[in-house]
Amino acid sequence: MHPMLNIAVRAARSAGNVIARAFEQLDKVEVESKGTNDLVTNIDKQAEQVIIDTIRKAYPKHSIVGEEHGILEGDDTDYQWVIDPLDGTTNFVKGIPHFAVSIALKVKGKLDQAVIFDPIRGELFTASRGKGAQLNGFRIRVSNAKELNGAVVATGFPFKKKQHTDAYLNMFKAMFSKTADMRRAGSAALDLAYVAAGRVDGYFEIGLKPWDTAAGELLVVEAGGLVSDFVGGNNHAKSGNIVAGSTKVLREILKDIRPFLGDSLSK
Repeated sequence: MHPMLNIAVRAARSAGNVIARAFEQLDKVEVESKGTNDLVTNIDKQAEQVIIDTIRKAYPKHSIVGEEHGILEGDDTDYQWVIDPLDGTTNFVKGIPHFAVSIALKVKGKLDQAVIFDPIRGELFTASRGKGAQLNGFRIRVSNAKELNGAVVATGFPFKKKQHTDAYLNMFKAMFSKTADMRRAGSAALDLAYVAAGRVDGYFEIGLKPWDTAAGELLVVEAGGLVSDFVGGNNHAKSGNIVAGSTKVLREILKDIRPFLGDSLSK
């Protein structure tokens, strides 16, 4: 295992322990709102601090971008860690056991290492640039689905971008008429990990943040899939609008959503 991936795994498991222990005593979790339909708990903050401490102990000069702490500049800006300590906070708060720790490392702007850890199922998804993707040490690949007919597609509702509700529902309807089924599980990181593992055939969502998708993007690519924005470009980290899947499934998703994009979703 790459030494930096090893540190990411250690950080993810330590954060996962914090989250799993708290999940057994949800009545003691402190919940607050940091924006419209955007919850944060004391556990998000504790888990993120554990990750930061683990990374900084090994690599004190690296930069870190975290959902809760923001940008922590280091002396060496070539290395930037992108972390979401608890992706699926709403599920966590509601007692739904579907959430994950997401940690990615960018080297000179390119995704290099990735970890997504589901502390409830004990599933550790990892990827190193050019070395493939794994689940608990076993190689994973995207599904071999060649079309949306018979496919299962994951998605997330635009709950922070409700101005796009009509466009989103039109996209959903266009795909739902073709697919075997659609899934909305509540964790973008796990949605992308599941694409990488071939558990779902494709995925699309509006309005995400870089820490939601960084690790999952590398997992999908290293598992043989593609990740793009809504027009097939590479602007998804900035726009927050993302599509992932095998080459042919991604192409079909892009074709189906194109009529409903408008100016704001075409960026």
